Amino acid sequence: MLLTFAVLTPLAWAEPPPPEKPPGERVPAPPRTWPVGTRPAVLRGWEPPATVYAAGHRGVDLAAAPGAPVRAVAAGRVSYAGRVAGRGVVAVALAGTSLRTTYEPVRAEVKQGAEVRAGEVVGTVEGTGSHCPEACVHWGLLDGETYLNPLDLLPPWLLQRGPSRLLPVLGVPVPPG
Repeated sequence: MLLTFAVLTPLAWAEPPPPEKPPGERVPAPPRTWPVGTRPAVLRGWEPPATVYAAGHRGVDLAAAPGAPVRAVAAGRVSYAGRVAGRGVVAVALAGTSLRTTYEPVRAEVKQGAEVRAGEVVGTVEGTGSHCPEACVHWGLLDGETYLNPLDLLPPWLLQRGPSRLLPVLGVPVPPG
């Protein structure tokens, strides 16, 4: 009888290291602030279009009073600060990623090319030019030319609206006492 044994080295058991991400695919540090206010109402949420040219809502609308400060949600460089179709727009390319955030209608307080820190004021909410029935900030997120849901940048604890509440489960008896 011939017996064959395989010798396994420790390397055979080790899991391969995760692949390095290209510089454009790094994820920014999670923001610790909303672009406006502390927990603004989301007046209209993310509605991705079915195709590139289809209708949809390529960002979220956040309730904000005219003149309210608008903050960068992550560190980066201002890639645009000016007017588009009559509205003030500020765009920030997030450091170390291929992502950029956009804010409108905003009166810019930064210049194109400026470095900004997370939480730094980039402008103020304009009272006119909004597509909302009341004043708001449209907050967008892009990866290259692809629109993403900007709320995905925020950590879960920042999205929470209040304490959890337990509800009774129908059909389960409540213990006495």
